[in-house]
Amino acid sequence: MQLPYSDVLDIAHFSRLFDKKSECYKLFWFQAIARKIKEGHKVITFKTLINEMIADAWYMVSEYHLNLGPNDALERVVHRLSEISHMKSSEKKEVILEYLAACEDKEVMTMKRTLSQNVPYRLQAPFMESMKGKEWKRSGKELAARINQERRLMYYFLQFHGLGTQIEIQEEWADYIEQNYEIIQGWGEFNLIQYLQRRNPSVPGIVDKLYPPKERKLEKVKSYWKMIISIKPVCEIYGEELLNEKNISIDHFVPWSYVAHDELWNLTPTTRSINSSKSNSLPDWNTYFPMLCKSEYLSYEMMWQYPKIHDTFEKCAREHLNNQEIRHRLYQQGLSEREFSGRLEEVILPVYQSAKCMGFSSWSLRV
Repeated sequence: MQLPYSDVLDIAHFSRLFDKKSECYKLFWFQAIARKIKEGHKVITFKTLINEMIADAWYMVSEYHLNLGPNDALERVVHRLSEISHMKSSEKKEVILEYLAACEDKEVMTMKRTLSQNVPYRLQAPFMESMKGKEWKRSGKELAARINQERRLMYYFLQFHGLGTQIEIQEEWADYIEQNYEIIQGWGEFNLIQYLQRRNPSVPGIVDKLYPPKERKLEKVKSYWKMIISIKPVCEIYGEELLNEKNISIDHFVPWSYVAHDELWNLTPTTRSINSSKSNSLPDWNTYFPMLCKSEYLSYEMMWQYPKIHDTFEKCAREHLNNQEIRHRLYQQGLSEREFSGRLEEVILPVYQSAKCMGFSSWSLRV
C-alpha cells in the first residue's frame, strides 16, 4: 500500500514500521499514537497509549475470541480485565478506558509494564539502522537516552518515569499523520488484518472484527418470518415459545461475533428475551440443531407453497444468501426433510465446530 509522499520526511523508512512483527504490539501502539495525534495531542504518556491498546484489543479478544499470539501480553491483560471488571464483551470503549484509568489490579499493572518494555523503542527501529543487536538490550531509561540522540524520528522521550514516561511527537510528523490520517489508518488496518489472519487462519470475517460490533440490518429476514407466522403458527427453537409480530427477534445460530455475516441459513427467529439470554454463545448442538432443522424446513416448504412468501424470500435472498452454491444446495425445490437437514448440517457443522474450538461457550436455555 502506497503511503503519501513527503519532501521533508523519511517515508521510505516509515513504511517499514511493521516489517518485523512477530507480535502485535507495534500495530496497536502505532494505531494509538495516530489516534491521539488526530485528537490534537503531541505529548502522550505510556499509560495513555497502553490503555488505548488494551481498549482496541478488547473487542477482538473478548467479543470475537481472536488469538493475538502465543502468550501475548495484550491478550492476557484483556482476559484479566474481563475477569475482574465483569464488563460486557461488547462494552463501549469509553467505559473500558475509564475503568483502565482507575484500575490498580497488580496483574493488570504488571502486564501494562510488560507492554511498555520494548514497543515504544523498537517501533522506530527502521529509522535507526546504526543500532544493532546488543545495543537494543538495555534498560528502558538507557534506550530512551540513546534514541534521543538520533535525528528526525517521529517522537522522542521526555522525562522517564515508568508508565508515566512521555513521548513527544515531532511537529512535521504530527502534521503528516494528521493530514493523511485516513490513508495511514487504512495502512495500519491492512497490516493488522494480515497479522490477525495469520494468527487465526480458520476464522472468517477478520476485516469486520477490528472494531466494536455494528448494528445489523435484519429487517428483510424478520419480514420473511413475519409473513410465515401470519399464515401458520411457529414456535422458536430454544424455548418453543409461540412467535408473533411483537415478540419476534432474529438470532444467529452460530454467533455473528464468529461468522461475521448475516446469511439466511444461520438465522433463526426467536424472542427478544431469549436472544438476549443466548448472546454470543453457541447453542447446544444435540439439543437445538434438530429443532433448527425443523424450523428451517418449515420455512422452506412454505416458501415453495405460497407465492407471496416466495417473493419475500427472493427479496431476502438478494441480501442474505450470497453464496450461490449454498443457495442451490439448500433451497432448490423438491428436497425431503431428511435431505434438507443433511445438507444444512454439512453447511453449519464445520462453522459451529470451528467456533467451538475458538472458545465460544456452549449455551442451553434448559440448564
